[in-house]
Amino acid sequence: MFTGIDEVGWASLRHAYGSAEDVPGMLRGLASADPVERATALDGMYDAVHHQGIVYDATLACVPFLFTLAACEQVADRSGLVELLISIGRGHGPEGGAEDGGEAGADAAVRARAEEFAGLLGDRDPGVRRAAAEALVRFLDQPPCVLDLLRQRITVERDDRVLLALTEGLGLFVRHHPAHAPEALDILLTLGTPPYDPGLRLAALGQLAGCAPELLPADLVPTVVELLGERSERRRAGLSAPAEDGSPDPDSLAGRLRRLRPSDEEGALLLRTLHTALGDRVGDRIALLEGQLTSPDPADRCNGVWMAAGLLREWRADYAVPVGLIGEQLSTGAQPLLGAAVSDRSRDAAVSVLGDLFHLAAPAADHLNALVTARADLWIHRWQRRAPTLGGPLKALAHSGDPRATPVLAQVLAQPVPPVDLGRVIIHLGRSAAPLAPALRHRLGLVPLDSPDTYDHAVPLLSALTALADREAVPEVLRLLGGLADGVRLRHRVVESAVRALEVIGGGAEEVVPVLRGLLDSECAGVAAGALWSVEGDSPAVLPALIRELAGADAGRRRVAAEVLGRLGASARAATPGLARMVGADCVWERVAGASALWRVGGEGERVLPVLRSAWAEQPAVRGVVAACLVDMGVAGAPLHDLVEAELASPRRHLVRSGGHGSHDVLDDERLLEVCREALAG
Repeated sequence: MFTGIDEVGWASLRHAYGSAEDVPGMLRGLASADPVERATALDGMYDAVHHQGIVYDATLACVPFLFTLAACEQVADRSGLVELLISIGRGHGPEGGAEDGGEAGADAAVRARAEEFAGLLGDRDPGVRRAAAEALVRFLDQPPCVLDLLRQRITVERDDRVLLALTEGLGLFVRHHPAHAPEALDILLTLGTPPYDPGLRLAALGQLAGCAPELLPADLVPTVVELLGERSERRRAGLSAPAEDGSPDPDSLAGRLRRLRPSDEEGALLLRTLHTALGDRVGDRIALLEGQLTSPDPADRCNGVWMAAGLLREWRADYAVPVGLIGEQLSTGAQPLLGAAVSDRSRDAAVSVLGDLFHLAAPAADHLNALVTARADLWIHRWQRRAPTLGGPLKALAHSGDPRATPVLAQVLAQPVPPVDLGRVIIHLGRSAAPLAPALRHRLGLVPLDSPDTYDHAVPLLSALTALADREAVPEVLRLLGGLADGVRLRHRVVESAVRALEVIGGGAEEVVPVLRGLLDSECAGVAAGALWSVEGDSPAVLPALIRELAGADAGRRRVAAEVLGRLGASARAATPGLARMVGADCVWERVAGASALWRVGGEGERVLPVLRSAWAEQPAVRGVVAACLVDMGVAGAPLHDLVEAELASPRRHLVRSGGHGSHDVLDDERLLEVCREALAG
């Protein structure tokens, strides 16, 4: 297996961490009889030799040995080796481009021996056969031969998972070889009809949806839901492989992550493929979700919850019905609708999805509240090595804005060590959280001023008190500003949060003004100037500091200063030259901040509008700021209303279109839509 391995100059080759002299040991480890040693060796290959998809000269030197190992039936876990070869063949050079030779060299190295994948398609190990199907389609440059091999294997294959991989291979073949697509599509159409297994028929429909949607049946959703039910019945009857081994998960981060994975990963892949292929057919996807979420099979419902996460995060629509069905997965007992107990896995999945929907989770609020009421043990999540955080169900209920979360949060606040993130959650409850203000003030007064954790504890509490506009918190905020130790981690962030709090709650408090004036020469000068102007209303007192900030080297501080100058309006005309410089900046965020302030200070519409239009197209994440400026501009912003109208008409969320993916994507998008409507109404 390793003939010639010692003749390779490994020490002169490189991988992610330097010399590749340790690679022969990894290759030998892949052939070890010890499963731990094999797993460690494979981890090493991905970590060093093929780090993050990069192809190094050492990676190319491994390819012949990996082919030899993959073909040796005495080696265990060979499917992982075939998958590694596929990944290497699709990799890229160290600088991310083909010009470095990595991408082209890897693809050529794997294609040079791609005929060996044909033999692996008939291997005795079903895992190897599964991986070989994709490898064959991707790298063997003989389309008629590839299609014939796939067709022949389908006729004799008995393993359901291999048949699914072969079906996926046919879809990949259609996309890679459109000139030979008709024959492959005929096979997919055949696989999508009886007497084939319902799982295989679902897989065929998913591939057709992705490469030939015109061939899908008119009654696609009812067909898929029916097949999903048939597949579930087969699983319950033991006619297909079980979805999970039933072993208990430990109460650890790894265990929680495992529970959050789909319990039926094969079913999840089938439905994910179909959902992805349906794309913008949101109505069909919602109907399909409703079928999944009302299935008698808990695994199907759990998969439906995860499919809903992707749909809601990406597309705009009325989701009241599917969100309500997600809420039904939270029941701690038998569901009247489905007559079955819901597993912890389904509950955790539903909580995870609902927590990222914020006010869109309102249709599930009754179910969330019932779970919170019944399970006090879920109010707080305690970690082994870090401070406790708010439990998922209670966090999701508060994120939805439901006032029923407030009395429960009051009990949580009374704990000796309350969750560190509680303050960030409270802000979503609005004025209904006002009864929590005394406890929040008390907690802020207990925050140590010289601890490494001061930032983690103080900033969320400051955010909550600011959102509640609690004027009685002024003494606690001033205590923080006056006594904060110099070496505290992220000290400037704590100061900024405290100053922003005073901006809202400090009016009428005489002791606030001297503190804010003392910060006008600090790294928080812009924030302090904004707070001082809000409290005192004296533009000349803050203008010099803001103009000085505009001339500084820190782009973030320039943006803060521009925002404050915009609030000052015409009284800040002396800052116009500095704002004009920002309009020409390379950073789109700085350009928008400068342009917005220029409008508010001097009403320079002709100068501002082109900047805002180009920024809207360049960076979707900045659209909320642009739309807010258009609200202020009123009729003067009408030349850009076409952008706002197009945004409101778009079915897809704006951050998804820019490749974004975060827990606040849905909330940010809903806020953008609200501001866009306000801009048009104005």
